[in-house]
Amino acid sequence: MNTKQNTAASSNQPVAKRPRGFAAMDPAQQRRIASEGGRASHQSGRGHRFTSEEARAAGRKGGQASRGRSNQGAAA
Repeated sequence: MNTKQNTAASSNQPVAKRPRGFAAMDPAQQRRIASEGGRASHQSGRGHRFTSEEARAAGRKGGQASRGRSNQGAAA
């Protein structure tokens, strides 16, 4: 009967979730793996580096989109 009491008592307590996978790794190891992915992307020709002009244009678009949400009926 003692084991039933322990089981019942432990089921009432929330189970602490532990991080799994990438989240459980050391931050340095996460950075190393992420940088490998970035390097592989550029080596395969799929990676993209923004020029300063492209970055400016992207920033402008982002600002316009966030302001445009309140005026959905306005011409874009």
